[in-house]
Amino acid sequence: MGLKKRINLQYMFLTFLATVATVTISSVVFYELIKKEVVSDLKTYADLMVKSDAWEIVTSPQNNTIAVSMSDEKQIRITLIDSDGKAIYDSDADIDDMENHRERPEVAEAFENGSGQAIRKSETMGKSAFYYAVRMDNDCVLRVSKEVSSLTSILFQAMPVMVILCVNLFILCVILSNLLTRSIIGPIERLAGNLDASDSVKVYKELVPFVTTIRQQHEDIMRNANMRQEFTANVSHELKTPLTSISGYSELIESGMANDSDIVRFAREIHKSSNRLLTLINDIIRLSELDGDMKEDIYEEVNLYEIAQNCVDMLQMSAGKHNVSLVLHGSSQYVKANKQMMEELIYNLCDNAIRYNNPGGSVDVTVEYKNGKTLVEVKDTGIGIPKEHQERIFERFYRVDKSRSKSTGGTGLGLAIVKHIVAKHPNAKLELNSEAGKGTTIRVLFD
Repeated sequence: MGLKKRINLQYMFLTFLATVATVTISSVVFYELIKKEVVSDLKTYADLMVKSDAWEIVTSPQNNTIAVSMSDEKQIRITLIDSDGKAIYDSDADIDDMENHRERPEVAEAFENGSGQAIRKSETMGKSAFYYAVRMDNDCVLRVSKEVSSLTSILFQAMPVMVILCVNLFILCVILSNLLTRSIIGPIERLAGNLDASDSVKVYKELVPFVTTIRQQHEDIMRNANMRQEFTANVSHELKTPLTSISGYSELIESGMANDSDIVRFAREIHKSSNRLLTLINDIIRLSELDGDMKEDIYEEVNLYEIAQNCVDMLQMSAGKHNVSLVLHGSSQYVKANKQMMEELIYNLCDNAIRYNNPGGSVDVTVEYKNGKTLVEVKDTGIGIPKEHQERIFERFYRVDKSRSKSTGGTGLGLAIVKHIVAKHPNAKLELNSEAGKGTTIRVLFD
């Protein structure tokens, strides 16, 4: 069910409930007001009869016709009860058939307090009625009453008007609910149709956080799309270079244009390009794995110093080849992490520091506990990174010195892998300090 339809149905349901509640409450209030008015009229009528001695006129046998006409005109029943509770006159009933009225609520109250009232069903007439009784000076009680049916008839007469009013009110509310729903949904629909120009679309202040989040997500999606497009172009370019080299050298060998000494040199270049190609493919595959959630990573207590020691041992040959000294400092430090990722992280940091170092330079790897955090630091005396490049150095295929990067065999993905690995560990933070010509220090701090 759409949001617009749901809001409409909720508004109509609330309108129906409000209409029913209004009619019910109005009927109750109207009934109470009329009831109060009827009782007041009965009291006024009885008091007037007592003060003007009119009860003597209406109850005398010779004026019985007058009494009947008066009671019919007002739809009022007049009853006179003596001090023993016996009815001595009734305008609507035969007194011989009437029971003793001493225990009637309104009569008993009148005998005791001077006046009394009640709303009950008449045992004589068999109908519900309003009663008002007043005790007179001769200890008799004059009681006047009016049937409830006369009151309900008024309500029933008003019912058609109330029904028509309610129907019209409901129709009006349905129309207004549609207009209100459109006014509420309108900005959201306009925003959905103009997400690229969301700044120009006016929205409710309550939706500003939501719109801001959507805008950021949209920008992130567009940025990621651009990054993926750029990544695809870079991958194509990076793969094309070694493949072109392999294809060219193999074609020269195949054509017989190369002599024996050239064949050895061409084979060396083919082998070099093949290794570069394999390294590049492995790095791309690893980045894809880190980007997604293909499998659940296992986090355990790992010894960073032991992992760093293994990496340093593996890279000693590469360090010697580049005339760079590689030294490990520190002590055993345990953190909760993924062991394979930690091996890749330290290996890539060390490998990068060796490749971009100067002949006779050094790489110092430190694993220690400092200032409440476990620290892995790789410090080199290499070419360094200018400040304008430091924000982008962790991007894929981004190189400060492209010619040097290719000559050293770097893929341009090592630091991108490091960044992704750190992002996979909520307890890790990456820091970079570098100065062009003086070297680079990269730290990974663990909580």
